[in-house]
Amino acid sequence: MPNNSSVIKWLLEENQPSVRYLTLTELLERPEKDSDVKSARKNITSVGWAKEILDKQLPSGCWVHEKHLFNPTFHATFWMLMILSDLGLTKQEPGVAKASELWMERYATKDGGFSYSGKAGGHLCVTGNSARALVKLGYVDHPKVRSSFEWLVENQADKGGWSCWNFGKKRTGRTLDSWEPLSAFAVYPRQKWTRSMKLACEKGAEFFLERELHKQGARWEPWYRFHYPVHYYYDLLVGLDFMTALGYSNDKRLEYAISLLKEKRRKDGRWILDANRPEESPDLAAFRKQHPNSKDLTPFVLEKPGEPSKMITLIAMKVLSRIDDE
Repeated sequence: MPNNSSVIKWLLEENQPSVRYLTLTELLERPEKDSDVKSARKNITSVGWAKEILDKQLPSGCWVHEKHLFNPTFHATFWMLMILSDLGLTKQEPGVAKASELWMERYATKDGGFSYSGKAGGHLCVTGNSARALVKLGYVDHPKVRSSFEWLVENQADKGGWSCWNFGKKRTGRTLDSWEPLSAFAVYPRQKWTRSMKLACEKGAEFFLERELHKQGARWEPWYRFHYPVHYYYDLLVGLDFMTALGYSNDKRLEYAISLLKEKRRKDGRWILDANRPEESPDLAAFRKQHPNSKDLTPFVLEKPGEPSKMITLIAMKVLSRIDDE
């Protein structure tokens, strides 16, 4: 049986105050007024990953350049906001507020969603990721955030589930890779849900549960590789995270995913980072030879694949704490 106390001690190390803060609040359930919590939160912008990201922010509030907030993929403003939301920052940080408001101003679409250009209609992955990140960043009551959740409901397939490309009037395509709406609803306060949002989540959850989070078509290896940053990729840990956060921890159809999670845990109680991008095989050179376009998708790296990961371990332990089975 892994020694959880040693793992917690590792997660609480002060060199990554974001992980320390999230461990204190989300795993140990310490209140915001706790002195250790306040200290960790204060240090998020002083040392570690969040500081390194903020140090690269331009005076305009953007990352990389001002012309496009979505490209280059994984490094521009949109992607940095997603990571910063995961690291415990909010709009209380001026740089985060500036970037978030630029994103909403330029990339919200007329139909209520968000897209990678700000033009035409909303796009599912961009809308779901924007909704999730902006809620975590403190914009839960912003009209454009509210409309993005309404957009997710309106563009759900009639039988539940979503598709990254097949939405709008057809509303027939569904895929496990289109996980972003449920992940967004997992962080959206329940008291703000409308009846249609509740029904959408129930139908969406059933779609994933029917497939036990992984049974759709031929076996797709990237779904079994735990990765971070999440961006728009799916894996079984991603699925377990939002399904248990939505309250489905005791559903027997999660048994396979939970067993995989436990199998991947090392003897020291930690989990490794399988990949920065889950579609990348361990032999990255061979993968890129087979997929030459992937060269343009340089991953954003916080931790090294193949080594113990604080982000993966933190998420995995949160999942296990929700099923009362650590």
